[in-house]
Amino acid sequence: MTIRRFGGVLVAIVTAVGAAGCGGSDEARPDLAFVSTRDGDYAIFEMNADGGAQRRLTPREGDPSSAPARLFFQIEPAWSPDASQIAFSSRRSGTLDLYVMNAGGTGTRQLTSGKPNDSHPTWSADGTRLAFERDGDIYVISADSSGARRISDETAEEREPAWSPDGAWIAYVRRTPGTPIRQLWLMRPDGRERHAVTSQDATITTPAWSPDSTRIVFANKNEDDPYALFTIGLDGKGLRSVVLTTSDNFEPSWSPDGAKIAYFEDGAIFAVELGGGEVEKLTDNATNDSSPTWNPTLAPTE
Repeated sequence: MTIRRFGGVLVAIVTAVGAAGCGGSDEARPDLAFVSTRDGDYAIFEMNADGGAQRRLTPREGDPSSAPARLFFQIEPAWSPDASQIAFSSRRSGTLDLYVMNAGGTGTRQLTSGKPNDSHPTWSADGTRLAFERDGDIYVISADSSGARRISDETAEEREPAWSPDGAWIAYVRRTPGTPIRQLWLMRPDGRERHAVTSQDATITTPAWSPDSTRIVFANKNEDDPYALFTIGLDGKGLRSVVLTTSDNFEPSWSPDGAKIAYFEDGAIFAVELGGGEVEKLTDNATNDSSPTWNPTLAPTE
């Protein structure tokens, strides 16, 4: 494939100022959920699209000064399609399990349990199921915590599922057996029609969908280059650079209007306007923030 950079060199970086180090407006909507270690533990926060009204959602439990094994590590937030709930991973019980809470941070309930590590939750379009990663395999489970079943290839390492907004596909990362190469693949929610989207000698991670389910954004590393963000069509064509960078960029998330992609770099969260627009810094590097994910409705929730 030929990598085509669009928009040229980004010439403007807009840094918001105000609340919580980088916040803009203080009126809470919220537009993004994210992870931060600003309080000493890994916790889930929310904020507006301009970086304003940053607020912690998950409780302060455990002692941040204690051994890491005693911390909750509440990570990987994923909004439900109607933005009423947020799924996440937590090590509350000793291993990583999946939990679901109301969008305002209340009513947390455990979705999975047991010895395996469960991570990377992603919702089906109708909100009745979630796909997730379990120790190198991909599973689907009902939102009521019943009927977990593996849909990935048991002979390969397959991780980081992302369910398309239209419900038709699950994107994921598959490691080529015997190599460090990780490619972007697609499969149906029942595991059928599995096929590769990329074929580069590269390491791909953290795929996420465009709101119209026609393109996928992911982080890509070639040899000694940093991880950089690219988008690609479902047919493996139209590979495009998202933003020029000299540092590693990870965990992209596409805004529901299709205009921006949020991501994290060096402990801060940024958002870039597609088509060569501005890059906006939403949080402060000192707060060590990551895993931004857009509210799919861009509307207030209770």
